[in-house]
Amino acid sequence: MNWGTKLAVGMTLFIVFIVGMAFYMFSKQGDDALVEDNYYEHGVNYNGDVQARQNVLNDKVAPTIQISASQLILQLKDSASYQLKLLRPSAAKEDRSQKGSTLGDAHLIVVERENMPDGLWQLELRWRHHNRDYLYQKEIRL
Repeated sequence: MNWGTKLAVGMTLFIVFIVGMAFYMFSKQGDDALVEDNYYEHGVNYNGDVQARQNVLNDKVAPTIQISASQLILQLKDSASYQLKLLRPSAAKEDRSQKGSTLGDAHLIVVERENMPDGLWQLELRWRHHNRDYLYQKEIRL
C-alpha cells in the first residue's frame, strides 16, 4: 500500500468519524437540561427578571430556607401568591413546580421531599406583594 492509499483511507476514516459524531449529537438533542424550551420568551422578559431580583435586595425580603429530611420550608416576610420551581440541572425530568399562597401567619411555603433525590437543585421563587414582583434564585443541596 503506497502513501496515497494510506492518505485516502485515513481521510475516509476521519470523515466517517465526523459524520458519526454529528449523528450522535443530533440524536441527543432535547436531553440537555441546561437549555430552556422557551428561550426567546425568557429573553424578552429579562429586564423584568433583573428588576424583580433587585426588588428582593432593595426591600430585604429574601426568604429563609430550612431543609429537613422530609420537607423543604421557605418563609417569606409577608403573605403572597407565589410560583416555585425546583430545577434539577442533571435531569430535567425531575424538575418540580408549585403555585399557591403562603400558609399561616408565618407565611410559609412547604414542599414535601418525597421522591426528590439528594443533590444539587436550583430554586427559583417568584412572588408578588403590593404590586411589586420579586424573584429569588439560589442553588441548594438536598
